[in-house]
Amino acid sequence: MTGTLVLAGTPIGDVKDAPPRLVEELAGADVVAAEDTRRLKRLTQALGVQPAGRVVSYFEGNESARTPELVEALLAGSRVLLVTDAGMPSVSDPGYRLVAAAVEKDIKVTAVPGPSAVLTALALSGLPVDRFCFEGFLPRKAGERLSRLKEVAGERRTLVYFEAPHRLDDTLAAMAEVFGTERRAAVCRELTKTYEEVKRGGLGELAAWAAEGVRGEITVVVEGAPEKGPEELDAQELVRRVRVREDAGERRKEAIAAVAAEAGLPKREVFDAVVAAKKAGA
Repeated sequence: MTGTLVLAGTPIGDVKDAPPRLVEELAGADVVAAEDTRRLKRLTQALGVQPAGRVVSYFEGNESARTPELVEALLAGSRVLLVTDAGMPSVSDPGYRLVAAAVEKDIKVTAVPGPSAVLTALALSGLPVDRFCFEGFLPRKAGERLSRLKEVAGERRTLVYFEAPHRLDDTLAAMAEVFGTERRAAVCRELTKTYEEVKRGGLGELAAWAAEGVRGEITVVVEGAPEKGPEELDAQELVRRVRVREDAGERRKEAIAAVAAEAGLPKREVFDAVVAAKKAGA
């Protein structure tokens, strides 16, 4: 019989948040694949458990090469436990390749639910959480970052991002440029840790705050785009929406039709606004 792949959530800050089943799996797994074996050692020491199985590293740099080895162990009947430095495997962390490979081989995959920075930040943000999108990390290059943000400029669901502290000010400034300075957001820092902080406000205000320097693990939650009726959309906004879609790769005709449909306006009205903006050099 084949083995089982177990994805286990680990604490995002406070070690006391570790689920009891994590201790059981660490003690009983045949193989423990860890994003950082040193951090795993600190975790197991804090939990008072000693892995009985073989411990191997499984991180971005060796994920492709190590996946076949772990699949072989699973096919041989081993119970393989996958853990990352914090939170759930596969969520902007190693794991997807191994899960996909295991599924392809009809190997059982299960999970030990645990802490999640995405859901914790959402709950603390004070923003709507009934519908949301997780966007992971934005590109590091400014131009690519702006393009990615423009793709979701009209997204009405709440958006969640991970970000490095040294890039936070640039990211918030780019968000303010694309989404508007008054769009509500929350910067969640060091969740469940000693210096946990949730800073809420408009994107412009948050960008100014972050310019002074921010440390720690960061999750950013951004309010979705407001729903506007036809009477609220002026020509400038119509043109902006068309350009966002064009930047994302749509042809102008398709972009105009899509904007007209979402705004509840005739296509001709949106077309005229785009033509007028072009003539004005805007």
